[in-house]
Amino acid sequence: MVDLKREGEVFILTMNSGENRFNPSFIEAMHQALDTIEQSQGPAALVTIGGNEKYYSNGLDLTWFREAEENEQRAFTVTTLRFLGRIMGFPVPTVAALNGHTFAGGAMLALTHDFRVMRSDRGFFCLPAVDLKINLPPGMISLIQSRLSPVVFRDLMLTGKRIGGMEAKAQGVVDEAVPGDQVLPQALSLAAGLAGKDRQTYAALKRGLVADSLKLLNEGRI
Repeated sequence: MVDLKREGEVFILTMNSGENRFNPSFIEAMHQALDTIEQSQGPAALVTIGGNEKYYSNGLDLTWFREAEENEQRAFTVTTLRFLGRIMGFPVPTVAALNGHTFAGGAMLALTHDFRVMRSDRGFFCLPAVDLKINLPPGMISLIQSRLSPVVFRDLMLTGKRIGGMEAKAQGVVDEAVPGDQVLPQALSLAAGLAGKDRQTYAALKRGLVADSLKLLNEGRI
Protein backbone atom coordinates (compact mmCIF):
# COMPACT_ATOMS: atom_id res chain seq x y z
CA MET A 1 0.00 0.00 0.00
CA VAL A 2 2.97 2.29 0.61
CA ASP A 3 6.40 2.39 -1.01
CA LEU A 4 9.25 4.18 0.74
CA LYS A 5 12.56 4.95 -0.90
CA ARG A 6 15.32 7.44 -0.32
CA GLU A 7 16.77 9.77 -2.93
CA GLY A 8 19.77 11.52 -1.44
CA GLU A 9 18.55 13.06 1.81
CA VAL A 10 14.86 12.95 0.83
CA PHE A 11 12.50 10.09 1.63
CA ILE A 12 9.81 9.60 -1.02
CA LEU A 13 6.67 7.99 0.35
CA THR A 14 4.45 6.81 -2.50
CA MET A 15 0.88 5.89 -1.62
CA ASN A 16 -0.06 2.90 -3.80
CA SER A 17 -3.61 2.11 -2.71
CA GLY A 18 -5.62 3.36 -5.68
CA GLU A 19 -7.47 6.40 -4.41
CA ASN A 20 -5.39 6.15 -1.21
CA ARG A 21 -8.41 6.18 1.04
CA PHE A 22 -8.00 6.00 4.80
CA ASN A 23 -8.79 2.65 6.42
CA PRO A 24 -6.95 0.73 9.16
CA SER A 25 -4.57 -1.05 6.76
CA PHE A 26 -3.64 2.15 4.96
CA ILE A 27 -3.03 4.11 8.16
CA GLU A 28 -0.91 1.29 9.59
CA ALA A 29 1.22 1.16 6.43
CA MET A 30 1.73 4.91 6.61
CA HIS A 31 2.79 4.71 10.26
CA GLN A 32 5.33 1.99 9.48
CA ALA A 33 6.89 4.20 6.80
CA LEU A 34 6.95 7.17 9.16
CA ASP A 35 8.62 5.00 11.81
CA THR A 36 11.41 4.19 9.36
CA ILE A 37 12.00 7.87 8.62
CA GLU A 38 11.97 8.88 12.29
CA GLN A 39 14.48 6.17 13.13
CA SER A 40 16.88 7.33 10.40
CA GLN A 41 19.98 9.35 11.16
CA GLY A 42 21.34 12.51 9.61
CA PRO A 43 19.76 15.08 7.29
CA ALA A 44 16.32 14.10 6.02
CA ALA A 45 13.06 15.37 4.57
CA LEU A 46 9.85 13.70 3.43
CA VAL A 47 7.87 13.96 0.20
CA THR A 48 4.52 12.18 -0.13
CA ILE A 49 2.90 11.49 -3.49
CA GLY A 50 0.16 9.33 -4.99
CA GLY A 51 1.25 6.30 -6.98
CA ASN A 52 -1.64 6.80 -9.40
CA GLU A 53 -1.38 10.13 -11.20
CA LYS A 54 -5.15 10.56 -10.96
CA TYR A 55 -5.16 10.64 -7.15
CA TYR A 56 -3.10 12.01 -4.31
CA SER A 57 -5.73 10.89 -1.78
CA ASN A 58 -9.51 10.90 -1.67
CA GLY A 59 -9.63 10.67 2.12
CA LEU A 60 -11.76 8.36 4.24
CA ASP A 61 -12.65 4.92 2.90
CA LEU A 62 -16.39 5.50 3.16
CA THR A 63 -17.28 1.95 2.09
CA TRP A 64 -15.23 0.45 4.92
CA PHE A 65 -16.36 3.09 7.40
CA ARG A 66 -20.09 2.66 6.76
CA GLU A 67 -19.84 -1.11 7.16
CA ALA A 68 -17.92 -0.85 10.45
CA GLU A 69 -19.55 -1.03 13.86
CA GLU A 70 -20.19 2.27 15.64
CA ASN A 71 -17.40 1.63 18.16
CA GLU A 72 -15.00 0.88 15.30
CA GLN A 73 -16.01 4.09 13.57
CA ARG A 74 -15.33 6.15 16.69
CA ALA A 75 -11.99 4.42 17.31
CA PHE A 76 -10.90 4.93 13.72
CA THR A 77 -11.84 8.60 13.80
CA VAL A 78 -9.51 9.00 16.77
CA THR A 79 -6.83 7.00 14.92
CA THR A 80 -7.17 9.29 11.91
CA LEU A 81 -6.91 12.45 14.00
CA ARG A 82 -3.71 11.23 15.64
CA PHE A 83 -2.31 10.15 12.28
CA LEU A 84 -2.86 13.65 10.91
CA GLY A 85 -1.30 15.06 14.06
CA ARG A 86 1.76 12.88 13.65
CA ILE A 87 2.47 14.22 10.17
CA MET A 88 1.67 17.81 11.14
CA GLY A 89 4.30 17.63 13.87
CA PHE A 90 6.70 15.32 12.06
CA PRO A 91 10.33 16.10 13.02
CA VAL A 92 11.68 16.55 9.50
CA PRO A 93 10.55 18.91 6.71
CA THR A 94 7.55 17.58 4.80
CA VAL A 95 6.32 18.36 1.29
CA ALA A 96 3.10 17.04 -0.26
CA ALA A 97 3.36 16.43 -4.01
CA LEU A 98 -0.26 16.68 -5.14
CA ASN A 99 -0.15 14.82 -8.43
CA GLY A 100 -3.88 14.11 -8.58
CA HIS A 101 -7.22 14.67 -6.88
CA THR A 102 -6.85 15.76 -3.26
CA PHE A 103 -10.22 15.50 -1.54
CA ALA A 104 -11.63 15.54 1.98
CA GLY A 105 -9.26 13.70 4.34
CA GLY A 106 -6.71 13.68 1.53
CA ALA A 107 -6.87 17.47 1.46
CA MET A 108 -6.35 17.48 5.22
CA LEU A 109 -3.40 15.13 4.80
CA ALA A 110 -1.89 17.57 2.30
CA LEU A 111 -2.46 20.45 4.72
CA THR A 112 -0.58 18.66 7.49
CA HIS A 113 2.59 19.01 5.43
CA ASP A 114 4.85 22.02 5.78
CA PHE A 115 4.68 22.76 2.05
CA ARG A 116 2.56 21.71 -0.92
CA VAL A 117 3.28 21.44 -4.64
CA MET A 118 0.22 20.82 -6.83
CA ARG A 119 -0.30 19.81 -10.41
CA SER A 120 -1.53 22.77 -12.45
CA ASP A 121 -2.95 20.94 -15.47
CA ARG A 122 -5.21 18.31 -13.86
CA GLY A 123 -6.75 17.40 -10.52
CA PHE A 124 -8.67 19.26 -7.84
CA PHE A 125 -8.33 20.18 -4.19
CA CYS A 126 -11.62 19.96 -2.29
CA LEU A 127 -13.02 19.98 1.25
CA PRO A 128 -16.54 18.59 0.62
CA ALA A 129 -17.80 18.03 4.18
CA VAL A 130 -20.72 20.42 3.65
CA ASP A 131 -21.97 18.37 0.68
CA LEU A 132 -21.25 15.01 2.32
CA LYS A 133 -23.23 16.19 5.38
CA ILE A 134 -20.30 15.39 7.66
CA ASN A 135 -19.51 17.34 10.82
CA LEU A 136 -15.75 17.53 11.29
CA PRO A 137 -14.06 17.03 14.68
CA PRO A 138 -12.46 20.13 16.27
CA GLY A 139 -8.95 18.94 15.41
CA MET A 140 -9.74 18.75 11.70
CA ILE A 141 -11.37 22.18 11.72
CA SER A 142 -8.35 23.62 13.52
CA LEU A 143 -5.92 21.91 11.15
CA ILE A 144 -7.60 23.38 8.08
CA GLN A 145 -8.00 26.80 9.66
CA SER A 146 -4.33 26.93 10.63
CA ARG A 147 -3.22 26.58 7.00
CA LEU A 148 -5.67 28.82 5.15
CA SER A 149 -6.51 32.50 5.21
CA PRO A 150 -9.85 33.31 6.88
CA VAL A 151 -11.62 34.03 3.58
CA VAL A 152 -10.28 30.94 1.82
CA PHE A 153 -11.12 28.82 4.88
CA ARG A 154 -14.69 30.11 4.83
CA ASP A 155 -15.13 29.66 1.08
CA LEU A 156 -13.71 26.15 0.83
CA MET A 157 -15.48 24.88 3.94
CA LEU A 158 -18.91 26.38 3.27
CA THR A 159 -19.12 25.86 -0.50
CA GLY A 160 -17.29 22.55 -0.89
CA LYS A 161 -16.04 23.80 -4.26
CA ARG A 162 -13.23 22.15 -6.16
CA ILE A 163 -10.22 24.24 -7.07
CA GLY A 164 -7.44 23.44 -9.50
CA GLY A 165 -3.75 23.98 -9.02
CA MET A 166 -3.53 27.53 -10.31
CA GLU A 167 -6.43 28.71 -8.15
CA ALA A 168 -5.02 26.83 -5.17
CA LYS A 169 -1.70 28.62 -5.66
CA ALA A 170 -3.40 32.02 -6.01
CA GLN A 171 -5.32 31.43 -2.78
CA GLY A 172 -2.29 30.23 -0.83
CA VAL A 173 -3.58 26.68 -0.41
CA VAL A 174 -0.45 25.36 -2.10
CA ASP A 175 2.99 26.86 -2.50
CA GLU A 176 3.61 25.91 -6.11
CA ALA A 177 1.47 24.85 -9.10
CA VAL A 178 3.41 23.20 -11.92
CA PRO A 179 2.75 20.82 -14.85
CA GLY A 180 2.26 17.19 -13.91
CA ASP A 181 5.74 16.03 -14.87
CA GLN A 182 7.30 18.71 -12.66
CA VAL A 183 5.36 18.04 -9.46
CA LEU A 184 7.73 15.46 -7.99
CA PRO A 185 10.96 17.18 -9.14
CA GLN A 186 9.76 20.49 -7.67
CA ALA A 187 8.74 18.83 -4.41
CA LEU A 188 12.09 17.02 -4.20
CA SER A 189 13.98 20.25 -4.82
CA LEU A 190 12.03 22.02 -2.10
CA ALA A 191 12.50 19.13 0.34
CA ALA A 192 16.21 18.75 -0.42
CA GLY A 193 16.78 22.42 0.35
CA LEU A 194 15.32 21.89 3.84
CA ALA A 195 16.70 18.44 4.67
CA GLY A 196 19.78 19.80 6.41
CA LYS A 197 17.82 21.64 9.09
CA ASP A 198 18.45 20.43 12.62
CA ARG A 199 15.62 18.01 13.41
CA GLN A 200 15.10 19.05 17.00
CA THR A 201 15.01 22.75 16.21
CA TYR A 202 12.84 22.31 13.12
CA ALA A 203 10.35 20.13 14.98
CA ALA A 204 10.10 22.54 17.91
CA LEU A 205 9.49 25.53 15.64
CA LYS A 206 6.90 23.85 13.41
CA ARG A 207 5.04 22.40 16.39
CA GLY A 208 4.99 25.83 18.00
CA LEU A 209 3.36 27.29 14.90
CA VAL A 210 0.43 24.87 15.11
CA ALA A 211 0.38 24.01 18.81
CA ASP A 212 -3.38 24.42 19.23
CA SER A 213 -4.18 22.21 16.26
CA LEU A 214 -1.71 19.54 17.34
CA LYS A 215 -3.19 19.44 20.82
CA LEU A 216 -6.67 18.80 19.46
CA LEU A 217 -5.49 16.20 16.94
CA ASN A 218 -3.35 14.30 19.43
CA GLU A 219 -6.14 14.31 22.01
CA GLY A 220 -8.37 12.66 19.40
CA ARG A 221 -11.35 14.79 20.35
CA ILE A 222 -14.47 13.86 18.39
